[in-house]
Amino acid sequence: MSDGVALARVAVDLPLPHLDRFFDYTVPENMTSAAVVGARVRVRFAGRACNGFIVERPTSTEVTGRLSPLTKVVSSEPVLLPDQVRLIRAVADHYAGTFADVARLAVAPRHAATETATSAIWPAPMGTMPPGGLRETSAGESWLRGVEVGRPLRGFWAVSPGWRGDDDWRRGAVQAVIAALAAGKGAIVVVPDAASMQAGYVALSAALGDGCVARLHAQMGPARRYHDYLALSRGQSRVVIGTRSAVFAPVHNLGLIVLVDDGNDAYAEPRAPYPHTRTVAALRASATPGTDDGCALLLAGPARSCEVQRWIERGWLGVIEDEPKRRRAGAPAMRSVPEATAAAHLPVEAAQTIRAGLTAGPVLVQVPRAGYLVALACQKCRTRVRCPACNGPVAAEKGGDGGRRLVCRWCGRTSVGWRCDVCGGTTLRAPVVGSGRTAEELGRAFPGFRVIDSSGDHIVESVGDQPALVVATPGAEPAPSAGYAAAVLLDADLMLARADLRAGEESVRRWFNAVSLVRPGGQGGTVCIVGDAHAPAIQAVLRVDAAGFAARELADRAAAGLPPVMCFVEGTGESAAVADFVAVLELPEAVDAFGPVDVPPVDGEPRQQMLWRATLADAPALAVAMKAASARRTAAKATGIVRVQVDPDEMA
Repeated sequence: MSDGVALARVAVDLPLPHLDRFFDYTVPENMTSAAVVGARVRVRFAGRACNGFIVERPTSTEVTGRLSPLTKVVSSEPVLLPDQVRLIRAVADHYAGTFADVARLAVAPRHAATETATSAIWPAPMGTMPPGGLRETSAGESWLRGVEVGRPLRGFWAVSPGWRGDDDWRRGAVQAVIAALAAGKGAIVVVPDAASMQAGYVALSAALGDGCVARLHAQMGPARRYHDYLALSRGQSRVVIGTRSAVFAPVHNLGLIVLVDDGNDAYAEPRAPYPHTRTVAALRASATPGTDDGCALLLAGPARSCEVQRWIERGWLGVIEDEPKRRRAGAPAMRSVPEATAAAHLPVEAAQTIRAGLTAGPVLVQVPRAGYLVALACQKCRTRVRCPACNGPVAAEKGGDGGRRLVCRWCGRTSVGWRCDVCGGTTLRAPVVGSGRTAEELGRAFPGFRVIDSSGDHIVESVGDQPALVVATPGAEPAPSAGYAAAVLLDADLMLARADLRAGEESVRRWFNAVSLVRPGGQGGTVCIVGDAHAPAIQAVLRVDAAGFAARELADRAAAGLPPVMCFVEGTGESAAVADFVAVLELPEAVDAFGPVDVPPVDGEPRQQMLWRATLADAPALAVAMKAASARRTAAKATGIVRVQVDPDEMA
């Protein structure tokens, strides 16, 4: 069908898997000029009004019969670029999701007043290549020269741990962006949190000029976020830094993606279809067959994930790193001590490290968890304290009167007059101590020094160079103005004992991030890890050998058939819904199925979980099968929802 009728192909906002395709509409004559590719529109679908985006203006359609017209062009602003459409489709297919679900993550919500306001002036970025950073290695220099001529190079920059002022990941990101701009291309820098975004934004603005760098972050507010999104989609800004969703940013002629600290759990999207930013960046960097939309990719961090290690061993990623001798020389002096006895939370050697560090500046004490006493047990029989209402874990919180109250961490119920159900004991012990209690203990142990607690909802952004005790949870460490004089990493064995596939990998990442804030050993910097020195993860930090640990961890997972060597898909829902899903699922050959098993209930409703495992070669077929099963259920209006997650970030 064509006959000279103007057509528009629309991505209708329909999250149902069996309707996950584009639909053709006719364009009324009075909407022809406004109905551009990327515009927001309203259409009629199955008798109701729906939102959508125009993804193409075809000259013909394969649909037979009468087509419905567009109802309204909500905005003629093209906010969805063609390369974004290809990326969204690729992400949806990889994660067995729908285009509509991914589009909600990719496109900033509209703010009409911002869209119609006079555009701000965005100056062209101008900057010269600074020293240090990537340029300190021959591999880094070579990588930058390749990006400067537009080559889509892929690399992992192993940032050497140890405080170096602003010559950290920010310097390398600035250098990479300047190289991409020299090739006439745009750049995206993705960071895990708002604090990192602000630090990177300041560094980029100082190097490229004020007012030329866009930002994308959910906490910016709808007006400011849409303002910067429009600057990118209009081609006014060529550089953007942001958190998770910035990887989808509508940058024209994209030449570079920089992803910092790829193993950070903040990159795991909690909304369907649960894409991981690292995978989205890899999909966007890889050129789509028949197009030239590939770009350079730089992953940066002091530790490396198993996914990065697999890409390196496959030859898909190159490595940029200092020689081992130089890497160790730039790191703090490392030592480990065993856990203290039950009577003391802080070993003597760790206290000595703190005392020596306080003579030269601030000292960082990293604890795994926020709170006060985050886990309790009976002193007599060691039975864990559970809530009588929901059987959840009970923690002790500090009350306003200075006393303690027992509160369930699941339902919030307060327990009064606790007595052990097993032995009748009334005395409690705390096997897990939070940041609040640690700060209290350190304040008593080191009187006269300021104690700063940075954790939970109270995160301190920075700390000066004066002596102070800084107690922080991983990721909440304040940025030091001159580096920490020392750091003590408490409860290392507790972090490694978590029932999680990534416990070791995540612990190493968190520890190296803390080490990166401490002065080099030549400047007196010291790090003390409280835990079993024979643990491979602790040995990796003591030896400053993130690469060796990642290679060993990947080999162990390969032997066990675990991610990322194998693809896993998780299906969770009510028992009847999971059984129905399995009944309509048509699995490819050589796919292993595990389950169903019971998982914690939600709102009192029992739930079950299934796991499916396939080789990486069979992973695309497994994703197709999962989506097809979901489509069959939604088409049949089956009751119950099964949450399908491809490559779950957490596996207990």
